[in-house]
Amino acid sequence: MESINMIEILGYVASVMVAISLMMKDIILLRWLNFVGCALFAAYGYAIDAWPVAGMNAFVAGINIYHLVKIYRSKNAETPVAEAVS
Repeated sequence: MESINMIEILGYVASVMVAISLMMKDIILLRWLNFVGCALFAAYGYAIDAWPVAGMNAFVAGINIYHLVKIYRSKNAETPVAEAVS
């Protein structure tokens, strides 16, 4: 029986991360898990010289980061700043 190499394991882990991310109700957790899965898939695509896989997943990882930044910035804008008491 052939042993599974590290590149294949990377592909399986990336698949599991993306699948798990799509089951999340919390959008922030979904974005973080999906980002990790896409980043792993981008590395996997690079490792096997599958440039469409690497490029598309790098692009989706960037989209996840963009939305996470928007979410965190909007949360910070909603948090009231404590005013100094005179």
